[in-house]
Amino acid sequence: MDRLEGKTAIVTGAARGSGEAIARRLVADGACVVLVDLLDELGRAVADDLGERARYVRGDITSEDDWATVVDLARTTFGPLTTLVNNAAIIHIAPIEHTAVEDYLRLVRVNEVGTFLGVRSAIAPMRENGGGSIVNISSIDGHHAAGGTSAYCASKFAVRGLTKVAALELGRYGIRVNCVNPAAGSNEMVEPFVPDIAKMRDLQERHDPPPIGRRGRVEDVAATVAFLASDDSAFYTGADFDLDGGISAGMKVKGPIPGAPS
Repeated sequence: MDRLEGKTAIVTGAARGSGEAIARRLVADGACVVLVDLLDELGRAVADDLGERARYVRGDITSEDDWATVVDLARTTFGPLTTLVNNAAIIHIAPIEHTAVEDYLRLVRVNEVGTFLGVRSAIAPMRENGGGSIVNISSIDGHHAAGGTSAYCASKFAVRGLTKVAALELGRYGIRVNCVNPAAGSNEMVEPFVPDIAKMRDLQERHDPPPIGRRGRVEDVAATVAFLASDDSAFYTGADFDLDGGISAGMKVKGPIPGAPS
């Protein structure tokens, strides 16, 4: 499929997990992609595997100078910037009373400020092109509180708010800004806090699955982003795409539904 032919994208946090899956899907759909991360060895390996349509660059998303370098690389290597995916994020899991101010501010810096700088850095080049698509990756935790995630939850609510303000301000330039809110993202981000994350998520899937019957995969995130990067989503902006298998519908069915086939 080449529905993204001619698109130039930047994907942050692209060395592994959902960011890697997004970069791979965008390239598969015809886009050229600049992968941004701090994990140099992994990032270069992914870019090398993707071939001539991909480049890796080391970039700190909290640095204005690094954002300028990334945007310039994308434009000079592949052409006008059409797509930005603000995917990079970190998590801290601890009760509020055991969350240090330093940990809280670290998440604000990366998850909130990093996304803000990405959006701001894309405005001028996209406006010059007559438009573009910005996709911010929030989380289902940006909708519903989860114990032990005060800093992460707050930062992901903030990403959703920033998305809506940006959509209002940038629509006049043809720049669309949408938010994807996965229920499950990259295992690597959570593993330092839950070492047996695979077992925990397997138990959740078997004993408390979402209405759709399985937990989310990074490929689901990538497919949604690819749609939002494409012209097929030309009338979507300021929208939340809750990639959660129906969890946010607010109802979990326990047992059979009367009148439903068994």
